[in-house]
Amino acid sequence: MTAFDTGSGYRLSPDVALRPEPFGALAYHFGNRRLSFLKVPELVDLVRGLGEHPSVDAALETVPPERRGAFRRALASLADSGLIVPVRDGPKESR
Repeated sequence: MTAFDTGSGYRLSPDVALRPEPFGALAYHFGNRRLSFLKVPELVDLVRGLGEHPSVDAALETVPPERRGAFRRALASLADSGLIVPVRDGPKESR
């Protein structure tokens, strides 16, 4: 497990598909077959837009301050499971 660096950029893994649901979204990783539930629509928006920000910290500035800690922990968990990945040079397409 790699440390989650909120000062670095992350994006939705290209191996992940998000399916919108009334509660938020289902996230399925085609590589490791993990299924995750994103139970907050604002978290889904944050995950979808991560790659548009230079860092996780910058992305977190788009959510209310009182939610940032919970979202930071959720993003760390998503990074640990491979649903979001560090930004690297190359294509930024997702499913």
